[in-house]
Amino acid sequence: MTRWSVPGVLLVAFLAGGCASDPTRGYAPVSPFPAGISTVAVEIFDNSAFERNLEFELADALIKEIEARTPYKVTSVDRSDTILTGRIRNVRRVQLSKSPLTGLSEEVTLSVTIDLQWSNLRTGEPLLQLQSFTGHSLFVPSRPTGEPIELGEFAVVQRLARDIVGQMRADW
Repeated sequence: MTRWSVPGVLLVAFLAGGCASDPTRGYAPVSPFPAGISTVAVEIFDNSAFERNLEFELADALIKEIEARTPYKVTSVDRSDTILTGRIRNVRRVQLSKSPLTGLSEEVTLSVTIDLQWSNLRTGEPLLQLQSFTGHSLFVPSRPTGEPIELGEFAVVQRLARDIVGQMRADW
């Protein structure tokens, strides 16, 4: 062995010793996503809330997040291994602060609560079920910022999509 290959071999042996085949016992050289799945269909969620078009924004955000952060390809239901379905249960605005001069809202949180199921289309078994899963965002509708409600809706939908995709990983 040459002089430079010995430290390299020691480094590889040290790093490999820190890996584990079981992700609960340290770093694992396996994918955190369930095996045997390559495609996901994302359906437009049912919407039981009074806020309209959130279901379309959520589906769009989920598709983009799945494509960006998972090994899965989003396809149609007839060509997919799995399907992601759900329902928007509730949309709630909470005023955090108001102007002492005008009484108008200065900070508002927007909360969206959903139910979700990710199912294997081949076996029919659920891979993930989330009940009353909630995402939150903050927006400032008062001046000088004057953010529209759509900005708060966009932020909460992005947060929900990111959190849902995080839940799609295999159990640790």
